[in-house]
Amino acid sequence: MDAGGRLCCNAAIMSTGVPSLPAAAEAPELASSPATPAFSPLYQQIKGLITRELQAGVWKPGEAIPSELDLAARFKVSQGTVRKAIDELAADNLLVRRQGKGTFVATHAEQQIQYRFLRLMPEDGQSRNLARKLLDVRRTRAPADVARMLDIKSGDAVVQLRRLLLGDGADARPVVLDEIWLPGALFKGLSAERLADYKGPMYGMFEAEFGVRMIRAEEKIRALAADAASAELLGVAPGAPLLSVERLSFTYGDKPVELRRGLYNTERHFYRNELN
Repeated sequence: MDAGGRLCCNAAIMSTGVPSLPAAAEAPELASSPATPAFSPLYQQIKGLITRELQAGVWKPGEAIPSELDLAARFKVSQGTVRKAIDELAADNLLVRRQGKGTFVATHAEQQIQYRFLRLMPEDGQSRNLARKLLDVRRTRAPADVARMLDIKSGDAVVQLRRLLLGDGADARPVVLDEIWLPGALFKGLSAERLADYKGPMYGMFEAEFGVRMIRAEEKIRALAADAASAELLGVAPGAPLLSVERLSFTYGDKPVELRRGLYNTERHFYRNELN
């Protein structure tokens, strides 16, 4: 979850293991042969190829991608096929359409993108930014359970950080206690000083300074009672009810790159999700 963000955690799984696009002459044959084991709708293949370009950094976050006409000529398919692929990528929050300007690579620095994962809302239902208070950052060895979830080896280097998210204005009380685990190999040089100096959202920093973009997440939510340590940090009584949210975030290729365990004080907030 990002500072004060509220991003939906059920974005579509993006896999870059898409077969190479067939030549233009082969495309109609492929599209008309759904019984073949390798069958995939043509627009899905285009979607996979564009995703590969995004993963390779051909177009950086915030940059415009080529027009639909240019992409159609490049891939030797119709503009409608490209449009359908881009529509899905926009629905997956990988691309952003801007009326009259074109289509751009989504970035967590954008207001409408940076708050996708955190679904905590104040009682009045009006979303607000949550202030951050960094507690500690350390480089350590991955415990077995963390290594398993991040798909690394037990004992590999990881960065562990803890922080509080605080309510806004006069009611700046702790709302969330976060424990975040990151693969050390991807986040070399991440320190408390760098985190303190960066003024934007944390995921924006991961994207801009480490080249790691979070594109989807999975969450597990349960209720529990506050232990003495978490109760003190959150300013609640020991045993007070808290919402435990464990989130695993993924980048391109469905690679896990962040494990986040948050304790939410829902006394004046609620967890909001939209189901379609």
